[in-house]
Amino acid sequence: MAKIEAKQVVVDEIKSKLEKAEGVVLVSSRGLTVAQDTEMRKALREAGVDYKVYKNTMVNFAIKGTAFEALAPHLEGPTAVAISYEDATAGARELDSFVAKFEPLQFKGGVVAGEYYDEKAIEKVAKIPSKNELLSRLLGSFKSPMSSFARVVNEIAKKNGGTAEAAPAEAAE
Repeated sequence: MAKIEAKQVVVDEIKSKLEKAEGVVLVSSRGLTVAQDTEMRKALREAGVDYKVYKNTMVNFAIKGTAFEALAPHLEGPTAVAISYEDATAGARELDSFVAKFEPLQFKGGVVAGEYYDEKAIEKVAKIPSKNELLSRLLGSFKSPMSSFARVVNEIAKKNGGTAEAAPAEAAE
């Protein structure tokens, strides 16, 4: 009986993490050295991603009836789970750099923002910039036209002797 209770604790731990998750990515980490695994875990932790190897049966029990149930077919062989809480693509993005760097590491699949992605699709999701980077780009695109407009108005004002009121009169001519 104690064995079943111990397993239930692990299943409950996984369930509680999944309830807060924005994204979950499964990878096969067979063949990684301890040094490679340590480097990867450190980078994932710094990015706010939980990374852990669980028994496939425990993950399978935890994902039943959740948005992550589509991952069940990928729970074969050694499987590591990367869980992102704030930025849904953080786990995939961080792991992508290590998939390229460490040959044994491979994507298996993932669920990001409630959508299931197979191995090939999760590789594409991994290329999506972070939320903060996307917001910065958006703000930059807003700022650029405003800056250009301000420079044009300033040049017109300088051309007309420093008064901005002369600019509309010139435009009417």
